[in-house]
Amino acid sequence: MYAIIVDMHIVRNKSTSKNSKKIYESVLLRESYREDGKVKKRTIANLSNCSSSEIKAMELALKNKDNLSVLGSLKDNIALEQGGSIGAVWTLYQVAKELGIEKGLGRQFDGKLALWQVIARVINQGSRLSAVRLAQSHCACDVLGIQRGFDENNLYANLKWLSENQSAIEDNLFKQKQREKPPELFLYDVTSSYLEGQCNYFGAFGYNRDKKKGKMQIVIGMLCDETGDPVSTEVFFGNTKDTATFASQVEKTTGRFGCKRVTFVGDRGMIKSTQIEILPEGYNYITAITKPQITTLIKKGVIQLGLFDQDICDIEHEGVRYILRRNPARQEEISESRESKFINIEKLTETKNVYLKEHSKAKISVAQKAVEEKIKRLKISGWLKVEVDERGNLKLVADETQFEESSMLDGCYVIKTDLSKEEADKHIIHDRYKDLALVEQAFEGCKTGFLEVRPLYVRTKESTKGHVVVVMLAYKVLRMLRAAWKEFDLTAKEGVDQLSTICTMELKVKGEGTCLQIPKPRKELEQLLEVLDVSMPSVLPHREVAVVTRKKLTKQRKF
Repeated sequence: MYAIIVDMHIVRNKSTSKNSKKIYESVLLRESYREDGKVKKRTIANLSNCSSSEIKAMELALKNKDNLSVLGSLKDNIALEQGGSIGAVWTLYQVAKELGIEKGLGRQFDGKLALWQVIARVINQGSRLSAVRLAQSHCACDVLGIQRGFDENNLYANLKWLSENQSAIEDNLFKQKQREKPPELFLYDVTSSYLEGQCNYFGAFGYNRDKKKGKMQIVIGMLCDETGDPVSTEVFFGNTKDTATFASQVEKTTGRFGCKRVTFVGDRGMIKSTQIEILPEGYNYITAITKPQITTLIKKGVIQLGLFDQDICDIEHEGVRYILRRNPARQEEISESRESKFINIEKLTETKNVYLKEHSKAKISVAQKAVEEKIKRLKISGWLKVEVDERGNLKLVADETQFEESSMLDGCYVIKTDLSKEEADKHIIHDRYKDLALVEQAFEGCKTGFLEVRPLYVRTKESTKGHVVVVMLAYKVLRMLRAAWKEFDLTAKEGVDQLSTICTMELKVKGEGTCLQIPKPRKELEQLLEVLDVSMPSVLPHREVAVVTRKKLTKQRKF
């Protein structure tokens, strides 16, 4: 059941310290709400640092929140101006608090700047410069309580702070979530992210998953818990092999996270025999084996091809369990892909034959080489060849035996683990390995479209690491938004954009102070807020904080 707001008011509290007679006064903006039939209260903001005139302005705004015409009639003493956007900032701030991100970053100036970078990354992806300009149009300082001005140089320095404090931040978030019992299963995978330029500290040429030829890249490792929630991230040089990133993840779980019993889940390129050997006592693994390894097991008689036609088959050999399965959908997809490649080669061969007939000086060896290169590029040279017949035409020759051997394992995969049957049955092992898709979802959310991890605007070691930390924290927020809004016909990005339309009214009382008055959201936006259990305040304190940019926009543009 969602909370129903009853009232919002300002409370003044007085207290005396135990060791002295000094009286301390605190001023809080609080709201009363009804939940499950009971009236409860919670604090929206601490106004203790606000001036008396600012508090009076907020009291006036609260008193007349349901009748703005009264404020309009006081035009000689009160001025109403449009303020900044508040809907998205406030919502994302509440989500970040719920996830423990604000507590993990701390409430000092550096922590607040880091939190703004996380929120800015969700609202609108871009450089540190764009994050500053975003703060000028959104009520970032008012919502987050930032009392000092900042510019893009402060945000770049903040990336260094994030890099230096990354371990402490991740440990804090881990302890907040895993209060009772540390997780016993971790999902781990890596991805690469290409760079524009060649000046990044981690930039190097390596296996490029983005299919961007000639681009340097960085490698990013993501360690997630069993739900797919990021626990830690690490940046490696762009030419780092997947297996070389694994040892540091084991050290994190044993050292920083204090785990005693852990199962690591990684794909066939991540957890190999060398990585298995370094696992400490009490640690297990779930991974998969390659097609050549499957073929070897079949030749040795350890597994039989017919076992793949069963639902899920469990075979134990020399202390290792192999979970066998064939995915019919994947089998059909591979078969269609192979057929498509063959048709593609047929068309090319036909085109070359026509060209040879029309051009008497054309060399058949050149045409044959072109077809052979295409066959090799499509990776079907194991069963398909191109030859020259007695008439001097190119013809395709398919080896039926090789074709059957290459297609017999279509859709087949084998999961490998050292967990005993008492610890986990075959269905659990299978499902845990498929959970690696959650890490893929994390990479998809971080790399493409929404959060754009690609560090186009950073170069140094510290800035790159800090940037990736910002994106990881932003992804935690994104996961919560997606989960809450999955029933709505919109994406997380569209939901954030809609909330950004909620703007404040800046109320200036002559001789008193200034505050931000916030209108009631329209029905569609209220629904987005309700599922997140977020309520918009009626008023907020407003301070004139100097958020500026060192780099100015070009005054004269060519259109």
